Parts: sequence; C-alpha cells; structure tokens
Amino acid sequence: MAKRKPRPVMIENRKARHEYDILDTIEVGLRLVGSEVKSVREGKVSLGEGYVRAQGHPPLLELFSVTIAEYPPARGHQHIPNRVRTLLAHKREIVRLAKASDEKGITLIPLRLYFVGPWAKLEVALARGRGKTDKRHAIAEREIQREVDRAMKSRLKGGAGAV
Repeated sequence: MAKRKPRPVMIENRKARHEYDILDTIEVGLRLVGSEVKSVREGKVSLGEGYVRAQGHPPLLELFSVTIAEYPPARGHQHIPNRVRTLLAHKREIVRLAKASDEKGITLIPLRLYFVGPWAKLEVALARGRGKTDKRHAIAEREIQREVDRAMKSRLKGGAGAV
C-alpha cells in the first residue's frame, strides 16, 4: 500500500478576522527550538492573544503572547511556553511593516501558523481594530451575501425559488 502523506498542520487565529480589518498580509519564518517544533506539529498552539512588534534598530520582528504548550517527551529540554519568538523576514519587509504599524490604530497580528516542508511559517497581518458597530455591520453584510448566494444557487438549479 502507498504511504499516506500526513495532513499539514495549520493553526488559525479565528477571532482575528472578526476583531480586525485585514489590510495586508505577509508570510514570515518562525525561529523555534526542537521541543517547540514537536508541539506545533501536534497543534498545541494558541494564537488568539498574540501580537507582533517591530523593535530595535535595525528593527526585528518579534512574536508576543503566543503560547506553545510543552512537549512532554522532551523532559530535560523543555522550552518556555510563553517566550518571545523571533520572526524571520527580509529587512525591507520588516522596515515596511515597522513604518506601517507606527500609524495610529494599526497593529500586526498573527493569522495562521503552518509548515512548508520542514520550516514553520507564520502569516502576519497588518490590521486595524474594529469597533462594535463595525463588527455588527460586517456580520450583516456576511448574512446578506449568504442569502444572495442561496437564492442564486436555487435559481440556477431551477428549484422552488426560481421565477
């Protein structure tokens, strides 16, 4: 029998698209230690409270408040679950993100964590926070679009909704 490929691990920050308007995204590398890689492959990561900052001179991208659970088999070589992690990107991209995030109301947030071959990648978004009314408006727009899609689908099938 042919050997099955393992399913790619993808951890998503589901709250992000509800809480923020996504302006731009970028894929960056993530510097991890051995036990962190094993834990991420098992999907034991929480991106919900995470954020990214460009600090220092020259600027470095750093990931804060992302919890990667300990990997039990790595007894003596455990990592710190909530440590600050360095992100890897080209210098010009880091500078561009640093300038953009200096603008009022703009922040950098992690959207997805996944593997491309042996490398851990993080999709980082340049985002603007939404207020309560903006969230309600987005939900209403999404519901209207769903109704339109349902109507079009039933019309194309020639269902009961067809005229």
